[in-house]
Amino acid sequence: MQIVSVLNHKGGVGKTTLTANLGAGLAARGKKVLLIDLDPQASLSLSFFTSEEWSVLAGRTIKDWLVPDSGLDDMKPLISSPPRVNDRLGFSSGYLDMIVADNDLDQFNERAIARTAADPSTFAEVHDRLRHGLSMPAMAEYDIVLLDCSPGFDALGRSAVAACDLLLIPTRPDYLSTNGIQSLGKKIVDFVATFNSHRGKLSPVRRPAPSIVFTMVQMYGGRPIADQRPYMAQVVTPNLPAFESMMSDSKSVYGPAPNHGVPVVLGGLGRAQTRELREIVTELTERLENLVP
Repeated sequence: MQIVSVLNHKGGVGKTTLTANLGAGLAARGKKVLLIDLDPQASLSLSFFTSEEWSVLAGRTIKDWLVPDSGLDDMKPLISSPPRVNDRLGFSSGYLDMIVADNDLDQFNERAIARTAADPSTFAEVHDRLRHGLSMPAMAEYDIVLLDCSPGFDALGRSAVAACDLLLIPTRPDYLSTNGIQSLGKKIVDFVATFNSHRGKLSPVRRPAPSIVFTMVQMYGGRPIADQRPYMAQVVTPNLPAFESMMSDSKSVYGPAPNHGVPVVLGGLGRAQTRELREIVTELTERLENLVP
């Protein structure tokens, strides 16, 4: 199993759209994929389930594992299968499952803050809960897990970083979206150091390999417009590479997709967008294959 976190300090950068399309695209290529929605706004959950379907799943959300009051032995009972997207996978041997979010996920953040403030030695234990759940034998059937994080770097985001092998940072090529990337990197470094200093018998956390995926890119003549190119150039470094493929700024194509429960990558209204998403899926697959164990 390989675990990918999708995270950015800033909201409104296409994070959930990217996660949904990566998951569906990987499943279409024969991968057994699990999506986990770690955002209390539940946008990823509502991209695959209707509001009515999601309400039926109350009591089977990721909160029930992270805030362990339900006595679960593993995460398996929380898994649901989005029907519309799996119906579209055709003859693929892959499939897509999901653990949905809960509007009360902030309880985990609140408890994490309170517990670690009262006893700093519990820092690693608190933030290892998600990693521990994903490492259990009940989850071994999945090839790839995608974690859709809320904006910022709260306890949910830190838990995702502790669990993942690869960190994707969706970024609009503008001042506000790119400005916090360096700060996010520093916070991740500090988190890894703090976790490992309190890890006790837990295995250490490694800094996940990061990559930028540029989203909402305005294209002209087959390349980003001139106003966006400087922001793209200033954030990409040898230690922080960017995908060559990008998501274009196509609200008319990406916007309606959640209403149908089927991401654009499986055949949406825009052929150009379907093509660019499949190229991003290919790049992700290559990066996962090249990760150092």
